[in-house]
Amino acid sequence: MKPPVFEYHRPASLTEAVDMLGGLENARLLAGGQSLMPMLAMRFAFPDHLIDLNRIPALAGIAEDGGTLRVGAMTRQRDLLDHPVVRARLPMLAEALEQVGHRQTRNRGTVGGSLCHLDPAAELVAVATALDAELEIAGPRGARTLPMAAFPLGFMTPALEPDELLTGLRFALPALPQGACFTEFARRHGDYAIVSAAAILWPRDGRIGRASITLGGVGPVPVRLEAAEAALAGQRADAESFAAAAACCGALDPMDDAQVPAWYRRRLAATLVRRALTTAWERADVR
Repeated sequence: MKPPVFEYHRPASLTEAVDMLGGLENARLLAGGQSLMPMLAMRFAFPDHLIDLNRIPALAGIAEDGGTLRVGAMTRQRDLLDHPVVRARLPMLAEALEQVGHRQTRNRGTVGGSLCHLDPAAELVAVATALDAELEIAGPRGARTLPMAAFPLGFMTPALEPDELLTGLRFALPALPQGACFTEFARRHGDYAIVSAAAILWPRDGRIGRASITLGGVGPVPVRLEAAEAALAGQRADAESFAAAAACCGALDPMDDAQVPAWYRRRLAATLVRRALTTAWERADVR
């Protein structure tokens, strides 16, 4: 199929891009294009103007700044996956990125593009929620920041005004010992996850001091299992406590579609939570 007719724009600066986005009617931003281009070809999107962000160097790059890692929105997924600080300090992020499509799509796909597309099953969306990323947003009224937890308003709907764009995000680098794991189940490698689970455990005196559990693919936005997180605090890290945390998935009301029924997602979520918690604790290296 062929895409609808649109006018192509290629700004050279962030200021120019913001001006175009605010001044053009029915405009869409082009980042890596791994989601948008198929949507155009299948006539799921009908922009009158396409604004290409690929000629704005300031929107890409990875930099360690004190206790945080800043990632530009136009940073390619492959560059983030291969970055030594990500590998050493945020291994769960690298683990999730390895599940994003294939090498070819990661070479073009951008971090910001994936987050703004906000597919419920997208790995980056789930792991950014699990890691409590902070998003940087620019628009004609200036810059603002937003926690990742507040970014998804609903199904594939980010908390961006029509004249705003995502410029980058920040990940806090761990200051305390922790173990983390990202795991997912998909029909085949490279497909979107049917369900994904991200778990982080902070040990304290041989027990679980704090826990973070995030599920992707079960609802229109990532789901934090707050009840399970609270139940794990102060508990021994054993099969019994992990099973009890996984049982909290029974209260989920997952998405239901022609391929995957809700009951299957619910049971799969429990299995992946238990698996992710077990692996996260093994990686915590408690002595």
